[in-house]
Amino acid sequence: MNILFHILLDIIFPIFLLIGAGALLQRKIRLDLSTLSTLTVYFLLPAVCFVNIYESKMSSELIGQTLIFLILFNVLLILTSMVIAKANRFDRKLSSTFKNSMVLSNSGNYGLPVSELVFAVNPAGMSIQIIISIFQNLLTFTYGFFNSVSAQSSGRDIIRKIIRLPVIYALLLAILLKWLHIQIPPFLWKPIENSSNAFLAVALVTLGAQVAFLKITRISKPIVWIVIGRLIISPIVGLVVIYSLGLTGITAQALFIASSFPTSRNSALLALEYDNYPEYASQAVLLTTVISSITVAVVVFLSKILFGNG
Repeated sequence: MNILFHILLDIIFPIFLLIGAGALLQRKIRLDLSTLSTLTVYFLLPAVCFVNIYESKMSSELIGQTLIFLILFNVLLILTSMVIAKANRFDRKLSSTFKNSMVLSNSGNYGLPVSELVFAVNPAGMSIQIIISIFQNLLTFTYGFFNSVSAQSSGRDIIRKIIRLPVIYALLLAILLKWLHIQIPPFLWKPIENSSNAFLAVALVTLGAQVAFLKITRISKPIVWIVIGRLIISPIVGLVVIYSLGLTGITAQALFIASSFPTSRNSALLALEYDNYPEYASQAVLLTTVISSITVAVVVFLSKILFGNG
């Protein structure tokens, strides 16, 4: 109950405060959603991704186990989302948004605070979540973008659109600078860091503006499936992979918890940017975030029972 209270107060409430601010602004002054989306995808996302990768401190042992898990876990999740989308006969655009909503999780502004709370006395759990956050960034900027673009384009068009995205080059540059141990001078680092810090607020305000006039008169089948897929099927798949790899202790605990996080707001931003059912994507983010306040607490509790405290 204590963990549930902290998740609601320290994570859910701040997120919904910014979403509410966006909804209020949209109702009062009508924000330009297209401009906000473009600003986020082409400027703020590259900044936050660059900072995350450049600043992360990862041990080779943690990277090895975590990456193997993440590759297997996400391949299974992608295949599962494809099967569900095909079985329900979603059209191309809806299928694209559904798959992104199920596969891309909010491992950043949701996952990192949860891990910080759960693993307050064991930094290894937090290190694992940082690796997961970086992997999710890579997944978003490769699979996520490909998924979104392919709903409207094909072949060379997809490749051309993806290689134009600045975030790809931000990722490569951050990896190169980190590998070469190059220090970024303060006069360059400060604006990059400021841009990264702006991402969370702008992204959530944009999400709020997207849903300002959204009325959920009924819960549609795609929304039901995304809630089931993201909050129930995903942790189950995570648990299967953990047991298959024989992972234990903090590593297993952190990975199991990370598999239960709600849909990433990036899926809503991508849907808005490429006009792939943006209202549905926003509903998916909102509903999974709200319901996850309960499901994540349950998974945290189960992780302590199954894998112990350390």
